[in-house]
Amino acid sequence: MPGYLDHARIGPLSRRAAAALAAATALAGRADPADLDRLFALSDAARAAAARLLDARPHEIALAPSTSNGLFTVAAALQGPGTVLVPRGEFPANVYPWLRFAGRGGPDVRLVDPDGQRHITADLLRRHLTPDVTALTVSAVDSLTGHVAPLAALKEVLGPDRLLIVDAIQGLGAVPLEADAADVLVSGGQKWLRAGWGAALLLIRDRCGERLAPGLGGWAGVTEPFAVRHPAPSLTGAAAHLATNPDFPAAAAIGAAVDDLLAQGGPAVVGARIRATLAELLDRARRAGAEVLSDGLGPRERGGIGTFRLPGHDPATVHRTLEAAGVIATRRDEWIRLSPHASTPPAAADLFAEALRTLTHSTTSTTSTSSTSSTSSTSSTSTSTESSTHAHTRTDVQEPTCPTS
Repeated sequence: MPGYLDHARIGPLSRRAAAALAAATALAGRADPADLDRLFALSDAARAAAARLLDARPHEIALAPSTSNGLFTVAAALQGPGTVLVPRGEFPANVYPWLRFAGRGGPDVRLVDPDGQRHITADLLRRHLTPDVTALTVSAVDSLTGHVAPLAALKEVLGPDRLLIVDAIQGLGAVPLEADAADVLVSGGQKWLRAGWGAALLLIRDRCGERLAPGLGGWAGVTEPFAVRHPAPSLTGAAAHLATNPDFPAAAAIGAAVDDLLAQGGPAVVGARIRATLAELLDRARRAGAEVLSDGLGPRERGGIGTFRLPGHDPATVHRTLEAAGVIATRRDEWIRLSPHASTPPAAADLFAEALRTLTHSTTSTTSTSSTSSTSSTSSTSTSTESSTHAHTRTDVQEPTCPTS
């Protein structure tokens, strides 16, 4: 769909990822023992591609089932005592793992209020960096404002003895990230990578490997899974944290998606196209009188996400009007979130602008009609007021917000 602007929620499978998924699924449906070796090889290829993307060694990469699973894996591995800082307003996937393990062998949790328009800054971190802090966990890109976290500056403040843990799902594949600053990084493939569900990249760098115990590491994470006695020694690298083997077709899809991203020039090239498209969309929104959330962010501080609201308009009505016009976005309470991709055509901006024009023109017409009808009789005014009240009730119905967005 030309008006699909919701990649921060779900990125439709790319052709290359879909082909890899289908081919690996076909392998899984055959009985030849060699096909199992081919499936394992696809998993290894995915880790190698991710290592190129993240400037890491292949053994520093493992494939987890999802972003949430990867973050729970890290939370189980990070032993207390100490405190992990979590910016307030983080998407829940990066909150619950730390809450669940606090008091169960993991560090305490301290929530940090955002710094104005920016959900985390080096100065904010510095103000909260007490001796008990052992780690900071942060989204690479905030899921509502689109603010890109300054990972290198954050790591510089943390220093070598504290961990920087990054939930990268809203940034990886959308914009360049300072991934080398992350000690640990997790990202699923179903959003900007357009790889679907079932596989996530889990990066654990060697420099912090000894500080993370294999809390969720199972039989797939040991050197001798079929030993007579257990526990067996853990594997080296990120594989020590694997509970079991990955979903091989999903691994093939995320590997193909990363290869595709690199073939297009990598995050710098793809990200430039995404940011240019987003800037045009937000400019169209401003022309229609919209307020853009975090409008003070610099060009390199905003990822592929932009959020707006239209004063004087019910957000549910705005969202429905956009959808009726073929513009697909996410509504978060009073805000509408836009997230185009590099494949988004120029026609999307025209569709979006026309839908907004329809809304603002409707309001102008309604105001004019209301002004004319004010000279009518008292009984007519009473009827008009009652009708207006019923109409307001209809547009105030709240639409559910998808928890995966």
